[in-house]
Amino acid sequence: MNRVVSWSELVSLIAPHAPTPGAKGGRPPFAVETLLRIHFLQQWFNLSDPTMEEALYDTPMFREFAGLDAGEDNLPDESTILRFRHLLEAHNLSLQILGTVNATLAAKGLLLKSGTVVDATLIAAPSSTKNSSGQRDPEMHQTKKGNQWHFGMKAHIGVDADSGLVHTVVGTAANVNDLTQAHALVHGEETDVFADTGYQGVGKRDETQDIAVNWHVAMRPGKRKALEKDTPIGAIMGQLEQVKARIRVKVEHPLRVIKRQFGHVKVRYRGLAKNTAQLYTLFALSNLWMVRRTLLQERRA
Repeated sequence: MNRVVSWSELVSLIAPHAPTPGAKGGRPPFAVETLLRIHFLQQWFNLSDPTMEEALYDTPMFREFAGLDAGEDNLPDESTILRFRHLLEAHNLSLQILGTVNATLAAKGLLLKSGTVVDATLIAAPSSTKNSSGQRDPEMHQTKKGNQWHFGMKAHIGVDADSGLVHTVVGTAANVNDLTQAHALVHGEETDVFADTGYQGVGKRDETQDIAVNWHVAMRPGKRKALEKDTPIGAIMGQLEQVKARIRVKVEHPLRVIKRQFGHVKVRYRGLAKNTAQLYTLFALSNLWMVRRTLLQERRA
């Protein structure tokens, strides 16, 4: 990832908002690239601010990656790491990081934008009330999936149908219906959008009337079985659904990366804004992770 991330572009994005040396007195601030590298390490290894501080002292590889001297005693503490994250949140820089990464990938022909796959995933939040406020996060809600109740938020994503790379992210409470966010997950350049059965009727909604795309929504299993059994064209319809399913499965790849590779299965902060900002960064990094071999081959060439 050290060779895959375009560090100079991201540092140029953040630097105008970062504190300058001597602005408020005291010790000089750490370099923007150092703090950005530490921030990315947190996402890759699912580390909290205090744990990240400890890891910098305990893990030489982390210090080397962040560009910190092996014998340096003055390492960034958890407050410094926290302030950098707040800087990203205050200036909406996480969303811009995702946009910058995607612009680079699009320029290399890795993000084609001719089709989009939409989906949503649940991310759990602590349901306990044993905290300082005595209540659960008011911006998180519970929803029922199958026979099980879940408390937390939803990450709604729009994914490039060709590459499986995420181009759009929307964070909502868990009880928000997937269908209501479909219009926000298209970028406007695609001609086709693919979705599962939870998006039935999306083309008839008011907010999608001005979106000129072909909606390919999965047929409900009961209806599909009835067609295959009772009509001559049932077998053809079944094959068509299989083709649509092979396209839709692309949306599962980035979700697997952030949940299994990066370990992001629970929200880390209170409130939707902070957790959605983290999702922007996670999906930007998942995009780079998914095409890392291609990017490395280009660099070698």
